[in-house]
Amino acid sequence: MAVLRFDNVSKQYPGGHAALSDVSFEVRAGEMLFVTGHSGAGKSTLLKLIHLSERPSRGAVLFGERNLLRVRGRRVPLHRREVGVVFQDHRLLADRTVQENVSLPLILRGMKRAEIGKRVRSILERLGLGARERALPTQLSAGEQQRVGIARALVGEPRLLVADEPTGNLDPTLSAEIMALFAELPERGTSVLVASHDLGLVKRMKRRVLVLDHGQLVDDISPEDLADE
Repeated sequence: MAVLRFDNVSKQYPGGHAALSDVSFEVRAGEMLFVTGHSGAGKSTLLKLIHLSERPSRGAVLFGERNLLRVRGRRVPLHRREVGVVFQDHRLLADRTVQENVSLPLILRGMKRAEIGKRVRSILERLGLGARERALPTQLSAGEQQRVGIARALVGEPRLLVADEPTGNLDPTLSAEIMALFAELPERGTSVLVASHDLGLVKRMKRRVLVLDHGQLVDDISPEDLADE
């Protein structure tokens, strides 16, 4: 079953810039894949359409059976609970501890405090951050900050995780660690879509790759085809 489907999606910005043109693909449940392309190819726009920071000009973005064009008002935050987002700059609140940063999505959801504590401890332990829950973001390394951002995206157990250049500020060892972590998620019920222009990293992961060029989907490469290269 498809978690996400783009049906002939185009996005045009005021002034006539076409960020995406007639893009169609689907993401299956339990799949991890990459979207790659040059800077300005449309990767970030594609992710913004998934978590409703942007709306398509034409075509349909379907999440499960839900057409996102019809998701408005109070239903937007409900949709975002099902889509975890990891940013390159992790966007942590500097005056809140690791534990408070990761708790935030669950507090906004109105979850009971005891359940929040249990979930947050569990995800921090899983990401090797159990000893850092009282630390402030400024006291963490770049890799730890990125892992806190990932913990915050995952604590709500989303159906889909989208990550925008999540390893852009990390060294190769940390990048590999973060990717290995993402690769485990489909087994736990979360599909993963990663935007990255690090072609070496993408090839090493041996996962399906969507290639964007000036807003058009020019290739959809299977893991088997990558292995042949």
